[in-house]
Amino acid sequence: MSMQTELQNKWQQVVARDARQDGRFVFAVRTTGVYCRPSCPSRRPRRDSVEFFPTPNEAERAGYRACLRCRPTEISSQAQYIARARRILDDAEGVVTLTQLSQQVGLSPFHLQRLFKRATGLSPREYQSARRIQHVKHGLRKGQDVTTALYDAGFGSSSRLYEKAPQQLGMTPGEYKRGGAGANITFAIASSPLGRLLVAATEHGLCAVRFGENANTLERDLRDEFRAAELHRDDAAMKPYLESLLAMIGGENTTIDLPLDVRATAFQMKVWEKLRQIPRGETRSYSDIAREIGNPDAVRAVARACASNPVALAIPCHRVVRSDGNEAGYRWGSERKRKLLHQERASRLVSQENKRSARQKQALHPVTPSELTLRAEEPGRADSCRRTKTAHPI
Repeated sequence: MSMQTELQNKWQQVVARDARQDGRFVFAVRTTGVYCRPSCPSRRPRRDSVEFFPTPNEAERAGYRACLRCRPTEISSQAQYIARARRILDDAEGVVTLTQLSQQVGLSPFHLQRLFKRATGLSPREYQSARRIQHVKHGLRKGQDVTTALYDAGFGSSSRLYEKAPQQLGMTPGEYKRGGAGANITFAIASSPLGRLLVAATEHGLCAVRFGENANTLERDLRDEFRAAELHRDDAAMKPYLESLLAMIGGENTTIDLPLDVRATAFQMKVWEKLRQIPRGETRSYSDIAREIGNPDAVRAVARACASNPVALAIPCHRVVRSDGNEAGYRWGSERKRKLLHQERASRLVSQENKRSARQKQALHPVTPSELTLRAEEPGRADSCRRTKTAHPI
């Protein structure tokens, strides 16, 4: 992973207030001289004002002081249990059962499962599965053959790996080793009221929708992520996607119902489906979404799913806010989120006002039989003529 990509990942984790990263690094804000843990509830600063440090000590050596709100030098007893459990799972060579893990951590299996899932969004079993997939990807990148990579990662058989590959790798292990050779992605970059807009799609649907200030940076990041695919720019081919997305940004009362080709966990898919059901001009809180998917304790996991959304606008994660009404963060910048919400609310109010005016006008000036006859005589009004024939015989 390049340094730039690693920093971008950390920033996304900060924007998502990812509590799983607490203790792994801290972020410091140059304008305030304060450093915080990633999950700090304070308002997010500008990206260019932030730098990252592996530990609080290093942040303090650089001249920063600890945040009094999130207290990054302290860690709760529950967080200590979770950190210990993660270290055990990260260092384990084989599969660790929940019973074995609970004995080593010192909590009951039920309590550990609940705390672990609340903190990470995954059960210990799911966490281990995700770690094994990461090991496979690392091995394949180093040039290992598929068999060596899967057994080194702890998979007992190739069938188990191939069963999980389409969802978690996005392709079979062999295709991943070859860098995804054969996949074709078409993209386009256009100007929008919110900056440069990149749209990319496979033959099945959208795989990336991103905002940025620089077209070259957007294209480079896309190629870094899909490094093995055949990428080519074709503005004409992407015109239907661009028109629909730009119409949404421009405030037209349109529904985004574009085909998608995105890889996600079952949990992310569940969250994203709920996001697509939020009406234009309305918002939901992270708590609302967690309740709607039947997991009211998964508020932080919902926030992470929103932050990891790869297709802005098509999956309207900008319509999710905090319970207190605060707009919270946005992967593509808080200012863009604010403008999108303002535009959608304004458009909704205009639409409602137009409908109200039309109803009032209809009530004050009902259509008379003579008006119906006159309209029927206009070109193309044959159907209306037939409807008025009985009332006005020739």
